Amino acid sequence: MVTKKQVLKALEQVIDPELHRDIVDLGMVRDVEVNGRNVKVTIALTVPNCPLQDDISADAGRTVDALEKGLNVDIVLTSMNEEEREALREKLSSPQEQQGNFPAGNLNRIKTVIAVMSGKGGVGKSTVAAMLAVLLRRKGYRVGVLDSDITGPSIPKLFGVGDAPTMSPLGIMPPQTSMGIKIMSINLMLEDKNQAVIWRGPMITNAIKQFWNDVFWGDLDALVVDMPPGTSDAALTVMQSLPVTGIVLVTSPQDLAGMVVRKAAHMAEHLGTPLIGVVENMSYVICPHCGERVEIFGKGDTAALASTFDTRFLGEIGLDPEMSRLGDQGAIETYDGAGFAVVSDVVDEIIKATPEPGFAGQK
Repeated sequence: MVTKKQVLKALEQVIDPELHRDIVDLGMVRDVEVNGRNVKVTIALTVPNCPLQDDISADAGRTVDALEKGLNVDIVLTSMNEEEREALREKLSSPQEQQGNFPAGNLNRIKTVIAVMSGKGGVGKSTVAAMLAVLLRRKGYRVGVLDSDITGPSIPKLFGVGDAPTMSPLGIMPPQTSMGIKIMSINLMLEDKNQAVIWRGPMITNAIKQFWNDVFWGDLDALVVDMPPGTSDAALTVMQSLPVTGIVLVTSPQDLAGMVVRKAAHMAEHLGTPLIGVVENMSYVICPHCGERVEIFGKGDTAALASTFDTRFLGEIGLDPEMSRLGDQGAIETYDGAGFAVVSDVVDEIIKATPEPGFAGQK
């Protein structure tokens, strides 16, 4: 007959997919009942409705079932109470951390951090960031989007995400889109989504650092950072506080936009942050009646700009009313996105060439 001790020993083989520790060590196995050939295991998840709960349950069921033929295994899922969460938080926090800090920053494993930046607002930076995340997700990558545009957050609206982040012993758990893209934005933490964030620079920079250190992103192949426009404190914080792999610059055909994006490029050069390339958004519109391409903002010189900074020209993206409509509906993930393919393909190359990361806290 199988014993409770054998069941617990077997469950040490079940690894939490994000924490990379076994569920017994993590204190997730709340109870084991053995009654003849009937085995009931109660597993307390770190947060209710954990996205990986089905994987954990199935793995635990297979592991216990393999102990002996003919077992009737029942896996019951519940969630940790506050006392259990606090115990796990203390267990996972390093001794160097101050009491009460979240261990998320030490547990995240993020392969690449791709910042999407513009010199000025209104050139479609957030849309480019959103579509880059969508196309990378379609390629099978694990993706998150950090909305660091604190005073003008657009990411939740584009993805149709309105759920507030939940708290766990690991840190702040970001909500996910329908495709499984993890999202973190200040707008998700406001009771009134129309409320203005009237903060001075230090508060904005602290919020950005918290989105990196206190959010449990888990394992990601790419974290896309929607940067605030310009070269102020917030942009500086991202480049100096986050391990940015590279920057995608977004501009539009107007000379004014080109002039300002040059300032952003110079900033990246000054700080030693690699430029992935420059994309020209709003380059043209296709007439719905005759199919003619109309360059409503004139002919841009973005290719020449990219050459000046010895980086890639990532192509021209046209204005598309369908994309605007889907973005307004929070359904950006359903947009075709063919015009953004060059951007995602270049980032795809970078992800493949980047070694697998250690934990974010081990820099």
